[in-house]
Amino acid sequence: MFITVRLPDGSTHRLEALEGWRVMEVIRDWGLPIKAECGGACACATCHVWVDEGWIGKLVPPSDEETEMLDGAFSVDDRSRLSCQLIMTPELDGLEVELAPESLAETAGDRAATGTSG
Repeated sequence: MFITVRLPDGSTHRLEALEGWRVMEVIRDWGLPIKAECGGACACATCHVWVDEGWIGKLVPPSDEETEMLDGAFSVDDRSRLSCQLIMTPELDGLEVELAPESLAETAGDRAATGTSG
């Protein structure tokens, strides 16, 4: 199974995904810069993605908890989901998502360029 992830810079990445894994875990484990600060506990909204419109109807609807967390995110629209709440199934093979800018983790290169640490 595969997912395609588009980053805010416009680059796209086709990632192999295993059944039962959270989309957030797939993105993180392939080394893409996703914050995912709570590690998948649905407690922060730092793994906010926009799901390609063709895939929205194939997803399990968001829980009340996920909807509440998304209320605190920026640029939320009908395509918004928390990637920690999207579990890979054979039906989601080929899923396409875009990482929301506020979910982009700062990389070591970014910190060096700005003189920050962390």
